[in-house]
This record gives sequence, C-alpha cells and structure tokens, in this order.
Amino acid sequence: MAMTTASNQWHVGLVGYGEVGRILAEDLRKDGLRVSAYDIKLGGEHAKPLEDHAARIGVSLAASHADLAGRADFIVSAVTASQAVPVARACAGAAKKGAWFLDFNSASPGAKQRAAKLIDGAGARYVEGAVMTSVPPYRIKVPLLLGGQDAAELAPLINDLGFNAKVASDKLGVSSAVKMCRSIMIKGMEAMVIEAFTTARAYGVEDAVLASLKETFPGVDWEKQGAYFFQRVIEHGRRRAEEVREVAETVREAGLTPWSAQGTAERQAFVADLADEGIFGQKGSQGFARSADWRTEADRILAKIKK
Repeated sequence: MAMTTASNQWHVGLVGYGEVGRILAEDLRKDGLRVSAYDIKLGGEHAKPLEDHAARIGVSLAASHADLAGRADFIVSAVTASQAVPVARACAGAAKKGAWFLDFNSASPGAKQRAAKLIDGAGARYVEGAVMTSVPPYRIKVPLLLGGQDAAELAPLINDLGFNAKVASDKLGVSSAVKMCRSIMIKGMEAMVIEAFTTARAYGVEDAVLASLKETFPGVDWEKQGAYFFQRVIEHGRRRAEEVREVAETVREAGLTPWSAQGTAERQAFVADLADEGIFGQKGSQGFARSADWRTEADRILAKIKK
C-alpha cells in the first residue's frame, strides 16, 4: 500500500539522534517539516545535549522505537551499523501501513536484506540507502544511493525534501555493496596512514617517508591528508570500527577472507580506545581539539604505548 500524502506534508521520524540525525533534523526543520526522533541515549546520563538540541529546533522526542514508528510517514534509521537489523525489528510492528523506511546505515548487503524482510513483512516499505561520503560537509545533500523495489518511487519524493538521492538498483544489497567496497579502501587508507605515519615517527623517518609518498603520489598533500585522517578516526573511530566489521562481513558474504578489513577495524578501534581514555584531550561540544599536525597525535599514541 503506497503512501498518498505529499512528501512535504510527511511526519519524519529519525531513529538515531547522533551527528547524522541532528544534521538531518536541522535541515528538515528549516523547511518546516514535522520531525520526531528517538535515540537509545534518551533517558540516560547523556540525554541532555540531545534534549536541548531537539528543543532548540523544534523536534519532538519519542519514548521508544515503536512510539516513533507509530507517528511517522517516513522513517530514517541512522544508527550504528550493528543496530540496523534490531532497529528495523523494533520499528516494524508499529510502523504505519505503507510508511517509508530508509535504512541509512553502513551495514552489509545481507543485513540490509534481513532488515527489509522485517519492514516489508509488516506492511511498510523498506528502501536501503548507502551514504557515499562524510555527511557534515554536504549535510542533507550528501550523495545517497538507493536500492530496493521501491527505491525508484522514493527517490524523487525525498529529493523534494532536499536529499541528493539516486537509484543504484531495484535489487536489495547493491547500494550497500558499493558503499562497503568503497569503505575497504577509504577506511583502510585511514588505518594504514595512522599505522605507517606513527611507526615512521617512532623511528624518526617520517620526513623521508612523506617525501617518498609525495614522489609516488604527487597529487596528494600527505601532510594535510595525514592530519585529516588522524582527526577523523580520533573523532569517529568507534563508529568506523563497527562499520568496517560490517565491511568484513560483506567480504565474507562474497566468499573471501577479510584480512584487510579485519585489520582496519582493529586499528580504528585501537584509536577509539585511546580517545576514550582521553589521550587526545576531552571531547567537547565541538569534538576533540584538532591539530593541524598529525605528529602531535602520533606522539600522543607513542607516549601511551611506551608506558
């Protein structure tokens, strides 16, 4: 059963009110849409920043997944990768018949297919989404690949709301496969740069290593790229590690052993553990204190492991 309400009259429900959820909420509210949100942090010790943000921009906070699903014409699931299927399960029973469910999560094709069975089986309409680059610079306009039998119908509806979506396939799993294979490279480069640069710093050969990289890849500013990779992993290593575990599962689903992806996940989690210990400073409302020089962060890592 298709939704007949025009998309600009939808009640949008956001599951996950982290960085991505708050950005989407801000951009949707600017256009006057009704927006509700639910996050598992609500009711806990970390709830106040979420509550303050919601109150400031006019987002209604739901009491549960089911409460949110019962309100929404269009649900966006933007949680950590491991929660993609559990969120679909939690929303399915209460979702309106014909409501849209956009899975924004970085999960494997198999996970997306399992989530789709739950949502479609409850009479709502599941569409997978693959976010193809970092959200903050693009905000709601981040390039988004859609997949599934209803993707072609949803794409123009959400583009009218400000999204930048295009259909990759009517087959579930294709969009996620594109995202996951890209992440093998992108998240792997982050992990390799952190490992290589920190090791080079330990041996005092970082200048020679960067000079060699510049000669081989003259189009890359390795100083700037190094600082960017270090900061992104310090800030988001926990979420990245979880995503790369889904990447590893994607590789397994293809029949390969995910040696590279497994190592990437471990390196991302290693940096996340250090960030949680506070070696990069305490995370504030604007994130960790950023350093324009990756050497500062490498020295912090080396000082910690030498203890």
